[in-house]
Amino acid sequence: MTYRILLINPWIYDFAAYNFWARPLGLLKVAEFLTQFDVKLFFIDCCDSFTIKKYGTGKYSYQTIQKPEIIKNIPRRYKRYGISLEEFIDRLRRISYVDLVLVTSIMAYWWHGVKEVVDIVREYLPNIPIIVGGIYATLYKEHAEKKINADLIYTGQLEERLIENIESFGIKLKRIREKPISWWKLGFYNKMPYAPLLTSTGCPFRCSYCASSLLYKSFEQRKIDEVINEIEELYIIGIRDFAFYDDALLYKSETHIEPLLKEIVKRNFQLRFHTPNGLHGRFINKNIALLMKEAGFKTLRLSLETVNIKRQIETGGKITNEELERAVFYLKEAGFSSQEIGVYIMYGLPGQSLDEVKAGVDFLKKLKIRIHLTEFSPIRGTYYWNELVKNGIIPDDLDPLFTNNTIFSELFYGYPKEELQKLKIEVNQFNLLL
Repeated sequence: MTYRILLINPWIYDFAAYNFWARPLGLLKVAEFLTQFDVKLFFIDCCDSFTIKKYGTGKYSYQTIQKPEIIKNIPRRYKRYGISLEEFIDRLRRISYVDLVLVTSIMAYWWHGVKEVVDIVREYLPNIPIIVGGIYATLYKEHAEKKINADLIYTGQLEERLIENIESFGIKLKRIREKPISWWKLGFYNKMPYAPLLTSTGCPFRCSYCASSLLYKSFEQRKIDEVINEIEELYIIGIRDFAFYDDALLYKSETHIEPLLKEIVKRNFQLRFHTPNGLHGRFINKNIALLMKEAGFKTLRLSLETVNIKRQIETGGKITNEELERAVFYLKEAGFSSQEIGVYIMYGLPGQSLDEVKAGVDFLKKLKIRIHLTEFSPIRGTYYWNELVKNGIIPDDLDPLFTNNTIFSELFYGYPKEELQKLKIEVNQFNLLL
């Protein structure tokens, strides 16, 4: 028997959102995995509606919606980003019926989008088992079980136990092939202006604000041949922009990124690569900088977070100011422009003053590179989350809506709004003049 399975990536519910090469790669990998069985797959990406801008990025379509009661006093407009509600319902109607629905979840503070998707599916596809997985489901399992009307909350990464969970609903999947079909061959997207690329899973570092170690059991790098074949297949169908989703792309570079880039250069693909997750500048040397330039890297984002030495150690010790300066030097020497190099610096870290953030901005100005101010938001289970709970700043059962990085620092750290806004304007103006 061929089972019909629907996979859904919910809307983004937020105060602000922009598509910087976002795709629900975890859900797409689930689809790949399921192609080994006798199934017919249907796919709805509620976020696949945006105006394409530079290098495939773009502005999401959106509808302004009513804010949840708990954040109704936040003086900002709340929006549903992605396809319209009507289009989603129409697509459900056209699918007609399925045997199972799988819904992913990403940011925990987007959980209302997950809830609405599940509620609508319940109405238009009644009595169908629904499994919700993903980051929110993993980190906030109890919250999801309470708030989301799903039959099962699946935690952790994709494993064979997913089949056991599916079969618990009486769906006995028959394996029909040993090798899965790649997600880009499944026809889920009409337009593919870019593709996500994941060459490793997990992270060898344990940063105090990051949940990577909670989501992945270990750090593993893929075989170079596998990655090259994936790039080549996507290149053949017309993809030219690739976004690396790795948390530690440059780690063990001599056996991973260096041979990978050498092969890309050798094959003369003429591609554009982007690193929205941030690179570890510590691992950028002269050779890697030259290889990245030759391979076609266009958007380089490096992670610094803070210039405060004590806090650098506290947050994981993954880079020093001197190491960042050296990385920038090598990148510029290799031919990267100031506009192509950007550095993430955080504000709102526990105990972090605005003066510390300003010092970081001044440091990056001297390097003449793009500055990306990033709002800290706590993730349940991380060191900083536990410290905030221990110090009585937040309760352990804090609604994920309040962890939204747009509002967290304002609500819990009391930065002067005018002063913070002035700093943001200053940074924007500096970036424009580079």
